[in-house]
Amino acid sequence: MSATDQIVNKDAIDLNADVGESPESLASGADFELMRYISSASIACGGHAGDAQTMKRTLEFAKELRVATGAHPSYPDRANFGRVELAIDAGELETSVREQITALARAGDELGLQLRHVKPHGALYHAANRDHQVALAIGRAVIAMDSNLLMVGQAGSPCLATWRNLGLRCAGEAFADRAYERDGTLRQRKLAGALLEDPEQAARQALEITVHQRVSLPDGSTMPLVARTLCIHSDTPGAAAIARTVSERLKAAGVPIRSMSVDS
Repeated sequence: MSATDQIVNKDAIDLNADVGESPESLASGADFELMRYISSASIACGGHAGDAQTMKRTLEFAKELRVATGAHPSYPDRANFGRVELAIDAGELETSVREQITALARAGDELGLQLRHVKPHGALYHAANRDHQVALAIGRAVIAMDSNLLMVGQAGSPCLATWRNLGLRCAGEAFADRAYERDGTLRQRKLAGALLEDPEQAARQALEITVHQRVSLPDGSTMPLVARTLCIHSDTPGAAAIARTVSERLKAAGVPIRSMSVDS
């Protein structure tokens, strides 16, 4: 093993997935199968997807599988699945995010489940990385709901500092199933190689991030990357197989898998 290949980290890692985004995935068992291999679930709560029934069913799965639960709020834009950035007032955004989290929290209360984290979805997630006012609106919504909730944002992004300055705990997130660009952004989905659909390829990236604290780039170079949680998207083809392989390879390397809410 060369100096550049030295293992620098074997701390516990959280595996998360965005679930509850379609009644079909819940009915077919696809979400349940995926959730068997993760430690935290970010649940759609009405902004881009999700309703009272899907929230309840997803929370029931989480309870059965002992998976930590969190809210996955979005721009209020079901027509575009929350993937289009909206020019809305910060106050309106804050209200929408708070209402989404509240809806999921109430559903959790009925099952005796407490939410542990909040992770913005899609365009809202990426807007928070770039726009301080968007990050502030999200943070204020969370504080109004429950200041003990853990914030999840892209590792290395400014939104994490914004939320910490508001007094919130944070966990930096990286992605097992997405390619990175040199500036630290995710490769756009429309470009070749953006999705890592091969379970072994995704597992190699997960290990590289978790154990070596770096990620390989499309040009063959590497970039430092430190994260507390790894995401596997539920809409990536073969998501459950990816999650299973990632989990197996991490455990084989001696890396514990544990919810980010335990020790963050």
